[in-house]
Amino acid sequence: MHEETPIRFSDEFFSFIWETVKIVVLSLAIIVPIRYYLVQPFFVKGSSMVPNFHDKDYILVDKLSYRFDDFKRGDVIVFRYPKDPKDYFIKRVIGLPGETIQVKGNKVTIYNTDNPAGEILEEAYLADYQRTDGNKVWKLDDNEFFVLGDNRLQSSDSRSWDALNRSFIAGRAWIRLWPFDVITKIPRVTYPDAGN
Repeated sequence: MHEETPIRFSDEFFSFIWETVKIVVLSLAIIVPIRYYLVQPFFVKGSSMVPNFHDKDYILVDKLSYRFDDFKRGDVIVFRYPKDPKDYFIKRVIGLPGETIQVKGNKVTIYNTDNPAGEILEEAYLADYQRTDGNKVWKLDDNEFFVLGDNRLQSSDSRSWDALNRSFIAGRAWIRLWPFDVITKIPRVTYPDAGN
């Protein structure tokens, strides 16, 4: 009669470890490129984008499409804070590269080739009680954006720390996943008279 050789505990253990390692490596090979080059999850922190985004909203950031189609006015973007790059902020693009932006008298005015005399932005997405405080003009270079929070009264944005260099941008806010009752694709706001 043929006797089977018993499998020792150590053989089972090492087989389990090897299978686990293979699964982890395969998972990382799939997840890491997606996470760093295509889509990245973020939690919104703070109230600078209220009422359109709230603290603890969970969003996905598109890190790829802007490489083929540049950011537009009205996009919501996530970026590393220029004064402390380990922190991430979420704001709305207001001024585009090469434009001049004026904040004065609770108004944002855009000066560009379409509007050399300036065009005041109509921002219907802002709450009625909001004010865009400031009295300054910014001339953006070819790699700079002017960004503002939707909650202007509680937002640290380009008014206080200047224009945002493209190199700090992580990507465009794409989908809101939490809370579940507001799962949606994040739209771009359009400003028909200001040029996009």
